[in-house]
Amino acid sequence: MAESMAGLKRTHRCTEVSESNIGQEVVVMGWVQKSRNKGGIIFVDLRDRSGLLQIIFEESDCGAESFAKAEKLRSEFVIAVTGMVEIRSGAANTSLKTGTIEVRAKSLRILAESDTPPFPIEENSKTKEELRLKYRFLDLRRPDIQRNIMTRSQVAILTRQFLAEEGFLEIETPTLIKSTPEGARDYLVPSRVHPGSFYALPQSPQIFKQLLMCSGYDRYFQLARCYRDEDLRADRQPEFTQIDMELSFVDVEDVLDVNERLLKRLFKEICNVDVELPLQRMTWKEAMERFGSDKPDMRFGMELQDVSDVVSGCSFAVFKSALDNGGSVKGLRVEEQAAMPRKKIDALVDFAKGYGAKGLAYLSVLEDGSYKSSFAKFMTEEELSALVGAMGGKPGDLLLFAADKTSLVWNVLGALRLELGKQLQLIPENTWKFVWITEFPLLEYSEEEDRFVAMHHPFTMPMEEDLALLDSDPGAVRAKAYDIVLNGTELGGGSVRIHQADIQSKMFKILGFTEEKAQEQFGFLLDAFRYGVPPHAGLAYGLDRVVMWMVGAESIRDVIAFPKVKDASCLMSEAPAPVDAKQLEELGIDIVRSEEADA
Repeated sequence: MAESMAGLKRTHRCTEVSESNIGQEVVVMGWVQKSRNKGGIIFVDLRDRSGLLQIIFEESDCGAESFAKAEKLRSEFVIAVTGMVEIRSGAANTSLKTGTIEVRAKSLRILAESDTPPFPIEENSKTKEELRLKYRFLDLRRPDIQRNIMTRSQVAILTRQFLAEEGFLEIETPTLIKSTPEGARDYLVPSRVHPGSFYALPQSPQIFKQLLMCSGYDRYFQLARCYRDEDLRADRQPEFTQIDMELSFVDVEDVLDVNERLLKRLFKEICNVDVELPLQRMTWKEAMERFGSDKPDMRFGMELQDVSDVVSGCSFAVFKSALDNGGSVKGLRVEEQAAMPRKKIDALVDFAKGYGAKGLAYLSVLEDGSYKSSFAKFMTEEELSALVGAMGGKPGDLLLFAADKTSLVWNVLGALRLELGKQLQLIPENTWKFVWITEFPLLEYSEEEDRFVAMHHPFTMPMEEDLALLDSDPGAVRAKAYDIVLNGTELGGGSVRIHQADIQSKMFKILGFTEEKAQEQFGFLLDAFRYGVPPHAGLAYGLDRVVMWMVGAESIRDVIAFPKVKDASCLMSEAPAPVDAKQLEELGIDIVRSEEADA
């Protein structure tokens, strides 16, 4: 039967007890990790969020009643122990912070009993994730998960401290807002008092933080909850947290400077990593040309090489067709892999097809200098030699080529480069490669909608030297936008915002907004812009991604207390779930099941 802790007060967490407490009486509380009855002496490993502490029960010390209770202890019982701190009687456990001491119990209270857990509460659990997430309240007791959650808390606290020192104000923005369906789908919330009308949950605080700049708050930040009803992806969450900020009277350099110093502080305090400033910078165009990605992993080489000019006169139909249609031919040089078995090469071809490629051409430079290739019969010896020379190919190298429209070639070879980096173990561990990606395209053309859409959002400022192109060649306009990338992962991004009415009006026109539509969706922001708006810029990090890299987790689910799974459901609480018919009636909502849904 569970006992009260009345009259007891915990004096230490488990690992707060140390050799300096030897000879002192302490009160510790926590969960039983393991209990071992050696006949006349019972050893218990007590666990709380700080770690483990060994407790020893002997009847001569704790009395018959407490010893009898100790005999009943099982994993996950919650107990309170009063005892004396001693030097450990057996060999020290060097893997534990408390490995040189133990507590000799004087009394025991069982605060709560426990059923047998559905899986062991242990580090690096091999239990299937679905089961662990169903019992997430137990999974959260695992020491590695607890360290992740505590690190997340530390990152939040340090971020608040740093930004406060830099003159930022923490201001909360609404989470029930008007829907502005540009980009990902909104989560909608029906209004009971306004029948037929809906709030949206914010995808970001974008408009409200810009309004705060209009209102003179000049440096704002928030750890903001955001929501996106996106299509299913393995490592995306429908709700997530941003470290969100906006600054007035600044340009690109100011935003990058304060954020570089924030990153330096965080990674030093959390990971003891000295981030060297200034961080490397690379334009979007250079990143795509060299790495086939706007979030390049800079920890290893194997960069893309453009060989369009070299093969422009060849008769190989795949290369010729791509170039005739305005595309390009690019390649990867995979060092010392000329002997790669055909089965593995075929697997790489299938991988490339998964990214939209029609195929993948390959050429092996054999040790005797001869070539083995999937397309050798379509090119002369001179053309093959010129191609190998352009790629810097050496005996023993494998050359892989993709030919199609340039954007597709970038995507295919960018993904293939990362896959080969993993397969061939080219990516060094414990290496931190930050890079700013700048000068993104302002717009991208949507074939589906037959119009330009904003690559970031409609309020992103064009590069001043490209303003004239807004009328003549909008697709060539670069944005004053920037992403911060770490080891191939985008940690955050932002931009300088448009604050001039004429540029904003032109931007809306290019995006296909009528004045009425722009006013309908963004009227309150545009109205604010009529009353004196300062130049401003901002940036937001995905807090979950930052912490994931810091702790070395494989998924952001390992750094979120109660994450959802791939289909945006919670296995523990079983959300989303049907609601009572009366609730729907109050909201004026009727659920109509379509034949397609039933099927």
